[in-house]
Amino acid sequence: MAHGKGLRGATLLAGALLVSAAQGQEGGAEPAQGTDKQVTTLGEVRALKPDEEVPVDLYRFRNPVEPAPNAFNRAWSEPPSLQEVGMRGGYLMMGINYGIAQTAKGLHTLTRAPDQIQSAVARPPPGLDADQQRRALQVCAAEQGCGAAVGD
Repeated sequence: MAHGKGLRGATLLAGALLVSAAQGQEGGAEPAQGTDKQVTTLGEVRALKPDEEVPVDLYRFRNPVEPAPNAFNRAWSEPPSLQEVGMRGGYLMMGINYGIAQTAKGLHTLTRAPDQIQSAVARPPPGLDADQQRRALQVCAAEQGCGAAVGD
């Protein structure tokens, strides 16, 4: 178990070093002369948390009957095993953490603050009227370097 955590920590550290090195290279670099300066807009990107490996508790009861999902599934959560309680610091720490989380949730609701994690939204392309499109086409024809027609 300790070997897996050490390997995971080393992997995270190596990833952080690669990201910082890549950011350092991007900072001082300028585009070369004559390169195409078109900006590509990507669709929505969502980062999902990977499923963590949960150790199998051989002494935990597993119900052989799997009922269909219903209205009670939203409010019900399976109680933690003794191993999970021990890993989380005991019942007292779990109660303290639960109280802090509920207080933060209540304050968030009262203050109507925006969520800490928000999905990124790309801005739409600028809407050009007919006169602006005509001027853009004139500039494009004068430079002879347009990648696509502006009026499309």
